[in-house]
Amino acid sequence: MGWNSWDSYGTTVTESEVLANARFMAEHLKDAGWDTIVVDIDWYDPTARAHGYNANAPLILDEYGRQLPDPERFPSAAGGHGFAPLAEQIHAMGLKFGVHMMRGIPRLAVDNNLPVKGTPYTAQEVADLNHVCKWNSDNYGLNHNHSGAQAWYDEQLDLFASWGLDFLKVDDMQTPFHSAEIAAYHNAIAKAEAKYGRSISLSLSPGGWVSTGYTEFLRDSAQMWRISDDLWDRWEDIYQQFPRLARWAPFQTTGHWADADMLPLGHIGLRAERGADRQSRLTEDESRTLLALWCMGRSPLMVGGDLPTSTSATIELLANPALREVTAGSTNNHETVYERIFERWDDENSYLGDLVVWAADAAECADGTPSAHSGGHYAAIFWTGDRDYELPATIELQSIVGLSQRNDPWTITNLFDDETNATGETDVTGARIEGEGEDRVIRGTIPAHGVLWFALDPR
Repeated sequence: MGWNSWDSYGTTVTESEVLANARFMAEHLKDAGWDTIVVDIDWYDPTARAHGYNANAPLILDEYGRQLPDPERFPSAAGGHGFAPLAEQIHAMGLKFGVHMMRGIPRLAVDNNLPVKGTPYTAQEVADLNHVCKWNSDNYGLNHNHSGAQAWYDEQLDLFASWGLDFLKVDDMQTPFHSAEIAAYHNAIAKAEAKYGRSISLSLSPGGWVSTGYTEFLRDSAQMWRISDDLWDRWEDIYQQFPRLARWAPFQTTGHWADADMLPLGHIGLRAERGADRQSRLTEDESRTLLALWCMGRSPLMVGGDLPTSTSATIELLANPALREVTAGSTNNHETVYERIFERWDDENSYLGDLVVWAADAAECADGTPSAHSGGHYAAIFWTGDRDYELPATIELQSIVGLSQRNDPWTITNLFDDETNATGETDVTGARIEGEGEDRVIRGTIPAHGVLWFALDPR
């Protein structure tokens, strides 16, 4: 659970903006589980701008071709200090600090044939000029048939670890899927962790076309891996994540997560790649759907809005303790229903939307935090249609709590408002239990593009 500068600032974030978001997180969101601050792409480009990348950018590199922060945007990095002073300030707030990095070796290092630290090799010898990123021209690939390629990553990671970084988002790794690059980066992180005695989480991007067949390799290599391309504040982007998260949910394990991408919530687009300065265009119901779906699918949560200037309603959503509670404290997460709904069964032109149901079991968190709903279950009933939908008597209670518990008494807790109906028959969202025995069902009205998200506790 963290903040990433991409949705707000694209390639242009400054040290003061990073610190402002870190202070806000420490004061308002840390207690709800948010604990990581990430500087996204091109922190080493002094000519970085909004809405795109610069060809032949004059990247700031050390004598071995390793990237250094732009001291104009990150004044504490001046004098060769790198990100160490900024990391120290963020750690003092009780938070973790990370940065974005591109696959490969800088073109400038190759053009200038800089030495690979600790080896007799040069950048030209270890570079692969054929495997380059299609959308960013900063780097060449690495030739992993040459031993100097691993040494390049080893020395890059040694520098990052010496700064005290906790998190690395490494891009252009999965589309196409560069297994040799991923393995080499993982090995470099392992060496740095052993040397400096601190763990570094690896997040892989982007995620288009990533196969579940890579799961074991990814678990061995990384803590997070994207399962889609960039997601923005459009309902269509959210809608497309339903089948992706359903496909990956059975593969989620604690510490190794399929990542549905950032949360474009709050104040975004200040100087971003896409769109103008704005509060997220997602409605409140769409924002709730986004959060509930990510949590039920156990995706990492990385918010992109500038926290100090986001709306109080956005911060209230992010401060909801249920986000961490469900993401970290649930198991057996799965989609139980996905049905296209028509106003008339015999008219294909009367399509209204999709009804999607997720269920999970409440569980103790991996760090030992007890479950807030011990012995209970979580459920989310999503509606993708453009107008409110009255849930018919089709979602059986037993499909969520299990056949053996269908006759037990249950209390419903709305996970957004944290209000409980002690009778177990209804809550403020309109979700209610009707019927007896195997005929007990969940009923209620779901808003357009909205969700009923609730816990069921035994009484």
